[in-house]
Amino acid sequence: MDLRQLRIFEAVVRHRTVTDAAIALGMAPSSVSEQIRALEKSLGVALFERTSRGMRLTGAGEHLVSWAHRLLVQAEQARREVSGQRQVVRLGALETIAATEVPRVLDKLAGRRPDTRIEVRPGMSRDDLFTDVIAGRLDAALVLDTGTVLGNLGFPPPPAPLAFLDVGTVPLILVAAPGHPLAGRRGLAPDDLSGQRLLINAPACSFSMAVDRFIGAGPERVYTGAVPVMRAWAEQGLGISLLPQFAVSDALTSGTLTRLDFPAPELSLRLAWHGDREDLPGLRDVLYATSA
Repeated sequence: MDLRQLRIFEAVVRHRTVTDAAIALGMAPSSVSEQIRALEKSLGVALFERTSRGMRLTGAGEHLVSWAHRLLVQAEQARREVSGQRQVVRLGALETIAATEVPRVLDKLAGRRPDTRIEVRPGMSRDDLFTDVIAGRLDAALVLDTGTVLGNLGFPPPPAPLAFLDVGTVPLILVAAPGHPLAGRRGLAPDDLSGQRLLINAPACSFSMAVDRFIGAGPERVYTGAVPVMRAWAEQGLGISLLPQFAVSDALTSGTLTRLDFPAPELSLRLAWHGDREDLPGLRDVLYATSA
């Protein structure tokens, strides 16, 4: 079992067919098949079931996936360390927070670990980010959550346990157009919002989940689109909206939106990673430095 065979194995797992893996690797399909057979022979087990729809992992193949990735990453880390190259950490983040919150994390990390280079990969889906962390395509991911358990905001927990740390907060604000009937009222509670038009985006979005958790079912949901659309509709008096402070701070300053006196929560900016990767040289220190 050598590193070249493991890279080919990973490619076949990722692309599901020998032909697609060969194209990605720039190899002949026969060479890919030969290396997979050699790897299976060296281990004494079948790693794939060959089907009409492609290559399907056996139980032994499933076990090898995480091992293969760890060995390949350790080899790459060793190469970088020996050759004096900077450590690279691949960080995924939801597009909603990539432009506004990720720079703060990077600044903090740069001050504590200037020897580390961060590759940021924005993602549209929280599930995709978790899948990439579990598969090793990302070292860690930034998501929004609350409480002491990953997924407490309301999203399903990842398919494999992940370690996490909170590295910041994202305050939420309930806003409306200045002439809204609730503007100026003090001490609003969830019951006071019953029947109001509440502008939200996709149900899987963190801010929609925050509405479900902290406001409840009373308001009428109006599905709009992304955060800028929610803000624009609120400015035009089409409803109220629970939005992150970073998205509305300038509108509050200019007076196109007003803050309603509602005890909106803060969401945690949560860094999640696979616990097995903490053994890689320096990675644990880098991850924990972001929360120091």
